[in-house]
Amino acid sequence: MRYMATYDLMETMRNTNQWLGASAKAFASYPGLALSPNPMVQWVAAWGEVTERSFARMVAKPDWGIHSIPSEDGRDHIVSVEPVVERPFGDLIRFHVQGRPEKKRKVMLVAPMSGHYATLLRSTVASLLPDAEVYITDWHNARDIPVSAGKFDIEDYTLYLVDFMRELGPDTNVIAVCQPAPLALAATAYLAAEDPKAQPRTLTLIGGPIDPDAAATDVTDFGRRITMGQLEETAIQRVGFKYKGVGRMVYPGLLQLASFMSMNGERHSKAFQDQILRVTKGEAADHDPHNRFYDEYLAVMDMTAEFYLSTVERIFKGGEIARNAFVVNGKKVDISAITSVAVKTVEGSKDDISAPGQCVAALDLLTGLPDSKKASHLEQGAGHYGIFAGKSWRNNIRPLVLDFIDANAEQPKKAAPEKAKSNVTPIKAELAPEKKAPAKAKPKTTAKSQGKSKPRNTGKSA
Repeated sequence: MRYMATYDLMETMRNTNQWLGASAKAFASYPGLALSPNPMVQWVAAWGEVTERSFARMVAKPDWGIHSIPSEDGRDHIVSVEPVVERPFGDLIRFHVQGRPEKKRKVMLVAPMSGHYATLLRSTVASLLPDAEVYITDWHNARDIPVSAGKFDIEDYTLYLVDFMRELGPDTNVIAVCQPAPLALAATAYLAAEDPKAQPRTLTLIGGPIDPDAAATDVTDFGRRITMGQLEETAIQRVGFKYKGVGRMVYPGLLQLASFMSMNGERHSKAFQDQILRVTKGEAADHDPHNRFYDEYLAVMDMTAEFYLSTVERIFKGGEIARNAFVVNGKKVDISAITSVAVKTVEGSKDDISAPGQCVAALDLLTGLPDSKKASHLEQGAGHYGIFAGKSWRNNIRPLVLDFIDANAEQPKKAAPEKAKSNVTPIKAELAPEKKAPAKAKPKTTAKSQGKSKPRNTGKSA
């Protein structure tokens, strides 16, 4: 499979289907055919429209589509997307709400690199924008990155996160969704040891495989069944001549999409049949539920081969994060080095990608963090997508995450005593009461003595 011809063959098949759809739509729309009221003609036109749109979306990066948001002043404010840090394999971008006073909350969303673009978190970004300054990692399609840019594996990914966190500063609240959760945890631990002043204020891990063996799913079973040699032979290809990354070894997005679709083939087949019937009857629209979902779902990107293979080998098979044995740039990352960053985990009870137990395992690794800085939430009835972009996120999880951020917005003057309560229940940090001045002290003396008290450590750089 590791040949350019295989990659180009898949692209040829995609291109051919897109052309067939466009041709069928154009042919069935020919005015002369309207003389015969045959419903088959309308069906062919509908099939062509759905087919052309579907296969065209597979090679197009979706737009963010967040143009404006309402604000407290009763006006809609324009939202612009601005690069903050630009790198070959991914950028850190900001959603700047123009004309609005800057919000106190600063959120850095870590988007997954698992076949889809960062736009998969569009609704997550839109839900946070009214209450926070939002930044997100925008990963690039590997097929568009020249071989001269070098490799990109999970260690490089972790170092990218380290640099992004340094750029935003210690008042940042990091939210990692799905696949990057273990690497965001590792990046925070790396900073805790190498540059403590650059650590984020809070870290929220949503549905991530911190310990894949904590609860079995089809994803973890697949990782155990297949050998690395088999995986490399069946999943890795070289980018063809059409793209800038010609010759780069990748896990192609089209191959990933075929795997996604095969997991629920019957459901996807019915969804497209129903859409063709709706188009035939004139009941479909450009932004109807089907198109909104599949325009994003079908838009896939290539991953570098070294990133995909190292993820499977080191996170799923080797369990390096779960065993606290992860190494970055020749240095062992000790997760217990995190002692001041508040950490919260979020899981869905019906998550079939990262089952309950995989993400909350992070709290057991944080042996240097007091229980008052740990929290977890299990959303009943929620699946994988719902815990970061669905109704469960909007109605229940988002408010809890914002409350968690606010509860840890200021560092306490004195460390709160550790509670004996289990670390899998939500716990908020409590401010320790200030010591009162002695009763005999005069008012001026009291103010003076308080001014000489030892300044608290806020975690901010000087």
